[in-house]
Amino acid sequence: MMTVNEVSKLTGVSIRTLQYYDRIGLLPPAEYTEAGYRLYDDASLETLQQILLFRELQFPLKDIREIIGSPDYDRSRALGQQIELLKLKKEHIENLIDLAIGIKAVGVKALTFDAFDTRKIDEYAAQAKASWGTTPAYKEFEEKSKGRTKEEDKKIYQGMIDIFAEFGAVRNTDPASGDAQALVKKLQDYITEHMYTCTKEILGGLGRMYGGGGDFTTSIDSIGGEGTAVFAARAIEIYCG
Repeated sequence: MMTVNEVSKLTGVSIRTLQYYDRIGLLPPAEYTEAGYRLYDDASLETLQQILLFRELQFPLKDIREIIGSPDYDRSRALGQQIELLKLKKEHIENLIDLAIGIKAVGVKALTFDAFDTRKIDEYAAQAKASWGTTPAYKEFEEKSKGRTKEEDKKIYQGMIDIFAEFGAVRNTDPASGDAQALVKKLQDYITEHMYTCTKEILGGLGRMYGGGGDFTTSIDSIGGEGTAVFAARAIEIYCG
């Protein structure tokens, strides 16, 4: 058994954080002494490793608590995601090192900021979160999509395509215009009807993904023309305040 102080020294997690994890039911100690001090066993430390793993994947603590407490939690699968995320972070750091070495050696010859791009990391973390299906929105999506045929799914997907095509038709206008804002509301209502309740918070997050330069941006621009994704993202940002 290890005391909370010993666990803190071993892991680098502060005593206050370990106490907080206990209070919210995320990491209860194996037992308490008669004086009320927390004691942790090997199983507790393994659970702490899993918690820190998901923190690296940028999961909220409440989601971590649901995941590791689930009977179908697959630690091997979680480790696979962690390994992939660490590889992406390693690549990102190496790019930054190469940039810094280049600047030191020859000075700034070209103003490139590619090394600072974290979109790959952000997109992978988002996909990893979605794959566990712990959020209410994901659960609602699963419920609404249950029993749908492939043709029905195709029809819903086509509806999204049609909306982005409409965004493309007005992409050279003011994203704050009535037409653009009406399209944002149409998109929000469509997602709520067919997928999950699309709050402004969720919609704002989708907008950032749409205009973030990854696969979403490429797909949306292929539908509505170059600049459609960024235009839609800006219109959504304005709509969400």
